[in-house]
Amino acid sequence: MVRPVIVTRPLAIMAGLLAVVALGAACSGGADDSLRLDDRVDMAAVRTSPEATPPAGTLRIAIAGVMSPSRTLDAYDRLLSYLEKRLGTRVTVDQRSSYAEVNELVRDGQADIAFVCSRAYIEGKEQFGMELFLAPEVNGEIVYYSYLIVPAESPVASLDDLRGKTFAFSDPLSNSGRLVPEYQLYLMGETPDTFFRSHEYTGSHDNSILAVADSLVDGAAVDSLVYEYVVALDPGIGQRTRIIARWGPYGIPPLTVSPDLDLAVKEEVRSALLGMEEDEEGRAALAAMGVDRFVEIDDSAYNSIRHMLAVLREAGR
Repeated sequence: MVRPVIVTRPLAIMAGLLAVVALGAACSGGADDSLRLDDRVDMAAVRTSPEATPPAGTLRIAIAGVMSPSRTLDAYDRLLSYLEKRLGTRVTVDQRSSYAEVNELVRDGQADIAFVCSRAYIEGKEQFGMELFLAPEVNGEIVYYSYLIVPAESPVASLDDLRGKTFAFSDPLSNSGRLVPEYQLYLMGETPDTFFRSHEYTGSHDNSILAVADSLVDGAAVDSLVYEYVVALDPGIGQRTRIIARWGPYGIPPLTVSPDLDLAVKEEVRSALLGMEEDEEGRAALAAMGVDRFVEIDDSAYNSIRHMLAVLREAGR
């Protein structure tokens, strides 16, 4: 059975990794300190609501929260202000709860630029020509990994030890949080349904991490950059979880663009993003996001993900 897992407890997170980890500012404490398995996030309460027909010249950005939605939008404030100033145009953000929804916005002409997962980019390119634009460089690298994590006190030492147990995936189109562990199961001759007693979709990597930390599930696969950043800012999470496998590296989740966006606008935005490290305001925005800089990236960086997708499709999954 697949059920949503929603975190209602705040994390002590002070900044964001744009596109890669999209961490928002720390949330204030609340009375409900639990992680519930049967509730859904009300996205209308946590995402922006751009006009159906924004003014001409508006640059529309779509994001899918790698972190839970209420913590994502703050990570974009400085970037949006920077782009509006550099481009001299209005910039809007539409945050959705899944990668599929963001891809749909780009496909349907309702978003010009999107921050998506590596797998979502591949599928968007196949389905409607979504274009690779730029990549965030984090800690000097443009790669990331899928971490298999379990509660610290768990005796589980490998994926095989999770047979018959409960597991958390982040999003159906997530590479690190879905495709990678599913591919590893394929290599074992298993599927999530045959291998796990039950598996859950959490909606974000921090939800998956907290589900494991609170022993609500026996294991999860998460984005390495999200995990490393969360643990660095909240060491208690690291004390309550343990990494038992590290799969990768894979091409980092990219910044993508609509194939219909005007070429001149694309180049303006590209120039603005690539030039952020050259002025004080841009460097401050990058530092706030936890990103070294934006860089060019070749489509071949995502070939290992394409390989996993091709294998699973051939197997009828």
